[in-house]
Amino acid sequence: MTIPPPMTTLRISLAQNGFYKGFNRIATIGSKVIVALLVLWAAVFSDQAGVVLLKIRGWSFEAFGPWYIYSMAFFVILCLVLAAFPAMGKVRLGGMDAIPEFSTFSWFSMMFGAGIGIGLLTFSTAEPLYHFVSNPDTIIGAVAPGTQETLRSVFKWSFFHWGLSVWGCYGLVGLTLAFFAYNRNLPLTIRSGLTPLFGRKLEGALGDVVDITAVIATILGIAVTIGLGIAQFSSGMHLVIGADWMVNAEGAPTNSAMLICLFLIMAGSILSAASGVGKGIKWLSNLNMVLSLALLAFFLIFGSPVVAIKSLFLGIMDYIINFPVQALTYWPNADVEPAATLYKWQSLEWTVFYWAWWISFAPFVGLFFARISRGRTIREYVMGTMVVPALMCFIWFAFVGGTSIGLELSGKAGGAILNAGQESQLFATLKVMLTPGAAKAMTLMVVVLLMTYLITSADSGILIINTILSGGDDQKKGKRHIFFWGTTIAMVIAVLLLAGGLDAMKSAMLLGALPFSLIMVLMGFALIKALIRDNLRKRTDTGVSDPAFK
Repeated sequence: MTIPPPMTTLRISLAQNGFYKGFNRIATIGSKVIVALLVLWAAVFSDQAGVVLLKIRGWSFEAFGPWYIYSMAFFVILCLVLAAFPAMGKVRLGGMDAIPEFSTFSWFSMMFGAGIGIGLLTFSTAEPLYHFVSNPDTIIGAVAPGTQETLRSVFKWSFFHWGLSVWGCYGLVGLTLAFFAYNRNLPLTIRSGLTPLFGRKLEGALGDVVDITAVIATILGIAVTIGLGIAQFSSGMHLVIGADWMVNAEGAPTNSAMLICLFLIMAGSILSAASGVGKGIKWLSNLNMVLSLALLAFFLIFGSPVVAIKSLFLGIMDYIINFPVQALTYWPNADVEPAATLYKWQSLEWTVFYWAWWISFAPFVGLFFARISRGRTIREYVMGTMVVPALMCFIWFAFVGGTSIGLELSGKAGGAILNAGQESQLFATLKVMLTPGAAKAMTLMVVVLLMTYLITSADSGILIINTILSGGDDQKKGKRHIFFWGTTIAMVIAVLLLAGGLDAMKSAMLLGALPFSLIMVLMGFALIKALIRDNLRKRTDTGVSDPAFK
């Protein structure tokens, strides 16, 4: 049986002149209209917008919670199977003669900085401390909260949220786009990842809808990430410069402080994006990695090394043993305990929210991964984008979160870390550990690290949006387009902050996450189909049967 050759061209209509020269007008204008309507609604009807977004969030998590749970499990399983399968794992992105553009250190640094760096600085303390008081094991009574015995359950759940699932989500999108761009010569844009399923239909309205969905998901995913980072950045700036107007009576950063910090970060990101991937983004990513390793070394030496190392190894063991059950367990809403609390914990506070967040961030991070991963084999790509970053996250949580919990268990913190706001718990940990002068110096280092992570994420996002809307052209765009999307992201974050704070941003994110999750599942099936058909073509051409496919 002869298998037809794969599709190697995808005609995307691009403007030949005018303001939108080099861009797909329909996808670009469509994205702008949708974002503009969201901004106007949130700005003019801010109170109403905050309430409606929260209702959408609750409905979405209850109605589609199982979809998020099982979709993320599918992404992880697919990536690991592709890496393990001999006939697929050895496939090189770009062909057998392709050479990686970036060194392994720069490649990993850019992936880590764009993918998760901001979240780690907030949640490496906030999540373990929360789970120290409440997690599914304490909810069902298997272990008492707030004790030495709680530690294993703390890191079992923390590692679950920051392990293979998040990186499998990003990795699938990046792998699919890299394969079709570099092995099929298709445009480096989201619609290309669906060509085995929809073919030429993606050259028209269907493809435009796919790319618009990816852009909206990217903008809203970046908004949540930047919003969380801005809150922590503002808290750190207050501790460094001591301006009382930056925090309210409860010690949380004020909207004024966060808006000013937002302006500074987005201005820096626009300048960095204008310099392209090979300069600004690469340099900032390398700086991120150096500062991150220095901060980790500090916590290992001066923190709670016994608690940290024990938590790391036991946490990894518990994660590996429990991952299949954790990944496939969904607790539906109920009126009886502990089912009601388990549903609230999983769907409204942690797992389902996280999965939606990672999915909304996936078009941005995935396309960025594809952009920097030419020349890697599928096996190397999966190891580099899933396994190694997951281990890095585990180390972060064990060293930083383990130190915070260790200080509380020993009584040295006296509740100062547990009772601090989520955005301030890392700084509270440093304050307990160090003298006032040393704590201020380390706080400044964290603020600088936050700033570089924020700028790296935002500028990468701007470049990726332009890549999607220009039919996969990943070359540096005109400064007016970079300025427009940088300003747009800043406006989305600002109006959502004023409409309902971080809760409004988390809720708005679902407007992009849910439809893009369907696209991601379809991309997974498209990649499977393409790789299998490639192998079948090879067998037909050579007359040799690959034993891996028997």
